[in-house]
Amino acid sequence: MFLMKYHLKVLWIGILFFPFLASAQSYRTVEARKNAEDSIWRSYTAKTLDRLPGFKFKKEPSLNAYGSWMTNRQEATGFFRVQQIDGRWWFIDPEGYPFIHKGVVAFSPGTSDVQKQAFQEIFGTEEQWVEKHSDFLRSYGFNGVGAWSACDEVRQHDNPLVYTVIISPMSRFKSQHRKAAGGDYLYHGWQGYRFDLPMVFDPEFDKYVEAAVAPIAKYKNDKCLLGYFTDNELPWVNNALDRHLTLLAKDEYGYIAAKEWLEKRKNRACGVEDITDEDRNEFLAYMLETYLKKVVTAIRKYDPNHLYLGCRFNQEREELQNEAMFKVAGRYMDVISINHYRKWEPVESILRDWSEWSGRPFIITEWYTKGEDTPLPNRTGAGWNVRTQKDRGYFYQNFCIELMKSKNCIGWHWFKYQDNDPNDLSTDVSNRDSNKGIVDSKYQPYTDLLDQMKILNTNVWNLIKWYDKK
Repeated sequence: MFLMKYHLKVLWIGILFFPFLASAQSYRTVEARKNAEDSIWRSYTAKTLDRLPGFKFKKEPSLNAYGSWMTNRQEATGFFRVQQIDGRWWFIDPEGYPFIHKGVVAFSPGTSDVQKQAFQEIFGTEEQWVEKHSDFLRSYGFNGVGAWSACDEVRQHDNPLVYTVIISPMSRFKSQHRKAAGGDYLYHGWQGYRFDLPMVFDPEFDKYVEAAVAPIAKYKNDKCLLGYFTDNELPWVNNALDRHLTLLAKDEYGYIAAKEWLEKRKNRACGVEDITDEDRNEFLAYMLETYLKKVVTAIRKYDPNHLYLGCRFNQEREELQNEAMFKVAGRYMDVISINHYRKWEPVESILRDWSEWSGRPFIITEWYTKGEDTPLPNRTGAGWNVRTQKDRGYFYQNFCIELMKSKNCIGWHWFKYQDNDPNDLSTDVSNRDSNKGIVDSKYQPYTDLLDQMKILNTNVWNLIKWYDKK
């Protein structure tokens, strides 16, 4: 009888604790490949909150209208700002509460024929769309929208999502140069800059900065605006100094600026044969600072109240490894914005470098996966391909769990709100045929994806506190 009771007790303890023990050793596995033309599927680990050893689901503090946690109140300034508290960076909302920006990029009505027809059938008006889908985003734990969103429509809502504005002075300047050149001769990269060089030294650029930035004055008193981006993924190529000196004419502003900079640095007459890798890194920092001085001066002129969120770095082997550029960025940006691709999950040491170099927090402003359980070809775009929408959700959870290990990450923007329509040839090639959205072209939600996103989004406070206690 004693042995029977003993075995029953052991069995009961095993039943109670086996799920925890199993979860500690059995993170999910997700298969992924680079795109639909890649024949090789590889298996990757995906951590999810339900299998994170030691993590417990708890009720989070109440939220205010911004989606901030109503606890640990700090100084209220009437606008969003950033602050480091006990070693962790936060956005602080206009009322003084801590905030992590959880948003989606390009929250705006679709432009293809299919998307326009579905929009009319479902919403009828932009007002109805903003009303319904602002609430829709909130229902899945999002509290904001990223770049290229319908900001003017969003801010008309009775309770607007926290939004961002992107301004593109260099892109505007580049477009005029391409038009004047009569074609794409000598223009490189998907961004389309001549020799892949942003024209930061051209005094004509100053006029375009002023024209592009001046309209932001209408936002300067809006408490629901998080801040501004300028341009997107500018080509900060590692050999920009070499290109200025070998590809530009000697009377061009870029050549003159590069020549003067190098000779001042070396304190002698010199040329491209004298360039070192350290010179290349420092020259990129000089280019970036030239650009930032101009755009930040204009932003502060027209709106002194809101954050400058940076110019959206993205190249892993170029600016994202350049300490000199991050040091410059930290002097001008309130937050460093990063478009994060090519890696299954963030690397803790790399995240640490970004903030140690800059002294600033960062926000991930683009990242996504594409599911192969839709009719879309999924051939284009930098995000991974996975098999199902649920796998996309597991990827989301894993990525955010790793981000929150870093005490320097203060938000993320999923790319993007709506799927590409392959028949919309007005879009650039990288945004033409893929499942990137949380809704499809007919505004139908991917609930398997969104359910997993909601689990993570509604437990961010608990996850942060769990990490910080550890």
